[in-house]
Amino acid sequence: MSLIKSVVFDLGNVLIDWNPRYLYRKLFPTEKEVEWFLENICDDEWNAKHDAGQPFSKGVFELTSLHPQFRTQIHNWYDRWEEMLGGPLDETVKILAELKKNQVPLFILSNWSAETYPKAEALYDFLQWFDGKIISGEIGKIKPDPEIYKLLIETYNLSPNNTFFIDDKLANVEAAEDSGIHGIHFQNAAALREDLEKLELL
Repeated sequence: MSLIKSVVFDLGNVLIDWNPRYLYRKLFPTEKEVEWFLENICDDEWNAKHDAGQPFSKGVFELTSLHPQFRTQIHNWYDRWEEMLGGPLDETVKILAELKKNQVPLFILSNWSAETYPKAEALYDFLQWFDGKIISGEIGKIKPDPEIYKLLIETYNLSPNNTFFIDDKLANVEAAEDSGIHGIHFQNAAALREDLEKLELL
């Protein structure tokens, strides 16, 4: 097992600003309607199925069958997916660049659909800076499933005790810690920088 310290990044809302509201504010006239739609139609549970490997064709078909009055808005989740992106979170990308410059091994562990991840990869050059990646939709498992952390460690022969995982969702961080990986709960880039400086990675 390697004694080299490795850093693993979640992507959404750590390195990339993703929010379906950016799209649905264009499709509904009021914030109330946007929130209702995202809580009752294209909700987190429905989206998580795609992160876990379900094709959008199936998810969209099932949901439009249940809610035909929202057919267009449901289809737009995939058809206009790029409009949910607010761009890179520049301060975190700067940290990533510094880690790369310091030759720290870098990995991605992200809940992301296998169908939309290539679109992100085409948009953001920094996704090429990593030494490896585990994308949930490609393997059919999502955080915080313990198996996804095990797969990360085994695939890249990492030492959990020398692996540091950054995620904005506390449940995912706690699951990493249960797997023996050091977790860093992402709040903002300044706090992350402080954490990584304490670990002598920056």
